[in-house]
Amino acid sequence: MRNFIAAAVAILAAALAGACGAQDYPSRPIRFIVPFTPGTSPDSLARLIGPHLTQRWNVPVVVDNRSGASGIIGMDLVASANPDGYTLLFSGTAFGTLAAVHPKLPFDPLKSFSSVLLLGRSPLTLVVANKFPAASVREFVEQVRKQPGAHNYASSGAGSVFHLTMELIKQEMNLNIVHVPYKGTAGVLTDLAAGHVQASVLVFATVAPLAQSGRVRLLAVMGRERMPQFPQVPTLAESGMPHVVVENWNGVMAPAKTPPAAIAKLNAEINSILALPEVKDTLVKIGVAQAGGTPQALDALVRSEIKIWTQVAKRGNIVIE
Repeated sequence: MRNFIAAAVAILAAALAGACGAQDYPSRPIRFIVPFTPGTSPDSLARLIGPHLTQRWNVPVVVDNRSGASGIIGMDLVASANPDGYTLLFSGTAFGTLAAVHPKLPFDPLKSFSSVLLLGRSPLTLVVANKFPAASVREFVEQVRKQPGAHNYASSGAGSVFHLTMELIKQEMNLNIVHVPYKGTAGVLTDLAAGHVQASVLVFATVAPLAQSGRVRLLAVMGRERMPQFPQVPTLAESGMPHVVVENWNGVMAPAKTPPAAIAKLNAEINSILALPEVKDTLVKIGVAQAGGTPQALDALVRSEIKIWTQVAKRGNIVIE
């Protein structure tokens, strides 16, 4: 009986401490971990949300870019962080692709994180260098088929959504084009604009400025509709690949076992920020469709994405040790 009472007292004390901690949250700086380079969609969204949280909660919000290994480095940092609501991950589609190609990740995409909410979606694009002799998807396919293995495409890293999306296109159209993995998106953009690589799959929001300035050529967007910023650019479905619809999604996650009260407070506040007119306007300008919603909705999306990309990786025999 004495042991039972001691255990009950300990449990009650822990519960009270948790409740007090939840009431005090947040009381110190919050760190947004972006596992990719500056200028990418997760980075842009983190820097959009951060100042609003700082203003509302009166605590500093720091955006910390920890790129490398297709996002694994930054994700692992969050997975192993103290689950107190002060270290958050701004990531997205990479959860599904990494789980599909890496049999030995240092974390479990489903068990190592607590979902907060889905931030937004942005279609991927098929883009080529200006020197590449193709003005449409049909011409792109013709050129690649004409010289199997002679052309290359760049991605931000092996196992990234950009890598697997081009592999999906290769599977759909029976293409032989060589993959050149980079360490982040910045190098891909630089070399694509310079013509050092022929093609790439990139997030619309990331590549749009280069396309608007005429430094690269958009062949298709991979969403369900054309983008208003480029009404002349067809969807991939309109270009002969009706089954290839790929949208890059971005969400906020916390380490597993983060207190539910902290998750709920973050979810409510960020949903409120996403509803601000000025935030909506910014999202439209950068080509991100506003999302928001519940943690459960993000959980369901992650599970669905892992299933889809695992099938692509299996068909392409893509495994990264």
